Amino acid sequence: MQMPELDAGILARRDEVVAALRAIVPGEGVIASERAMKPYESDGLTAYRQLPMVVVLPDSTEQVARVLRYCHQQGIKVVPRGAGTSLSGGALPLGDGVLLGMAKFNRIREIDFNNRVAVVEPGVTNLAVSQAVEHAGFYYAPDPSSQIACTIGGNIAENSGGVHCLKYGMTTNNVLGCEMVLMTGEIVRLGGKHLDASGYDLMGIVTGSEGLLGVVTEITVRILKKPETARAVLIGFASSEDAGTCVGHIIGAGIIPGGMEMMDRLAIDAAEQFVHAGYPLEVEALLIVELDGPQAEVDDLIGRVEAIARQCRAVTVKASGSEQERLLFWAGRKAAFPAVGRISADYYCMDGTIPRAQLPRVLARMRELSASYGLRVANVFHAGDGNLHPLILYDANQPGELERAEAFGAEILKLCVEVGGVLTGEHGVGVEKRDLMETMFTQTDLDQQQRLKCAFDDKGLLNPGKVFPTLHRCAELGRVHVHGGHARFNDLPRF
Repeated sequence: MQMPELDAGILARRDEVVAALRAIVPGEGVIASERAMKPYESDGLTAYRQLPMVVVLPDSTEQVARVLRYCHQQGIKVVPRGAGTSLSGGALPLGDGVLLGMAKFNRIREIDFNNRVAVVEPGVTNLAVSQAVEHAGFYYAPDPSSQIACTIGGNIAENSGGVHCLKYGMTTNNVLGCEMVLMTGEIVRLGGKHLDASGYDLMGIVTGSEGLLGVVTEITVRILKKPETARAVLIGFASSEDAGTCVGHIIGAGIIPGGMEMMDRLAIDAAEQFVHAGYPLEVEALLIVELDGPQAEVDDLIGRVEAIARQCRAVTVKASGSEQERLLFWAGRKAAFPAVGRISADYYCMDGTIPRAQLPRVLARMRELSASYGLRVANVFHAGDGNLHPLILYDANQPGELERAEAFGAEILKLCVEVGGVLTGEHGVGVEKRDLMETMFTQTDLDQQQRLKCAFDDKGLLNPGKVFPTLHRCAELGRVHVHGGHARFNDLPRF
């Protein structure tokens, strides 16, 4: 993979650009020294690093608009960044571009319980929304494992989900409106507090657009009333295939759990050592199935799920007996990523989605690939909607291991597409999956997607080099059947 060629003209005018940006965002809002910019050189995909030309930290919509307007006029690239927790390199800076950090947009502007919405800025963390409304018995449904750190703005960029997305949906199902600044500096509003907006579903386009269309400065999210009762069941299996089969049978029975997660033995052992959640250590796979709603309904569903699990050869079944125990079950799952970090020098976190019926086949094939590449893999994923998060364990200090991990990961993603799935569920494409897009889309498909980007960003200045494996000029895309002159990416700066 390769990022777009650096613009020597812009770099030659760096001092002028920095001065102009400081006039827009005064005080400490512009960071230009190499040492001070170091924390921004990477996001959660730490294998790739690049210092930006300059970092700008605006604290108002007007400042964002002025920065983007200036960069549009001067032809300067801009990479938006939230908390930097992206695992696909979506916030990887450009050496000749501005990194636009949105961390100062961290206020909750309004809580409207009557309309069951909260209006927040993009730098508000996911968990903070639920904490702000819990006193009234409400919460924000999407809950990615990184919710203590990841921000609502980043959630919109990647269409994040979480352990309860099976029943309550992804970010796109829980966001009603936003304020967004276009690359030209124009401020637009999409949607609002109402449940359904007229006209084109522009919120559906913006959610998951990975910072390619505009910079979101305000978001209206749905808040939900907490269910009367919630209980979780831990179900252990002697094989991952049996666990995958059980997932299909539960959904096939018409039961939609609040959450349904799966972990394999490596992930179970790591999480239990880290959190002491009470996970069984003698099993090869573990399902966490949560049922919520009125108590009578939950009790009935718990019994039905336990019966289905035993029909699928479950070896252990344990239902939570208290709210504290339910939260402990989930604490182990949500700490799985850092827990795996304790047993491996490095790991590569994948993100692909498959039809639920293909779980046994895909898990079996991943074991074969693990043996072939000589690298262990810990599986932690949203079993209910087929969103896989294999963690490939490697040591970056060992020559060739990172490259093997990347090749292994590419094989997993190709497998996802082969069985009828997609390249990503919630982490986005970024630079990580960019060169695999042609395994899923034709050139005509990709050209049409890029035409949509051009409608929002006519000069292609917002987050270029992400998502698309070929770099087009918008004028080229305006002509039918013109596919020449594309710049193909090959290599990225590595750490």
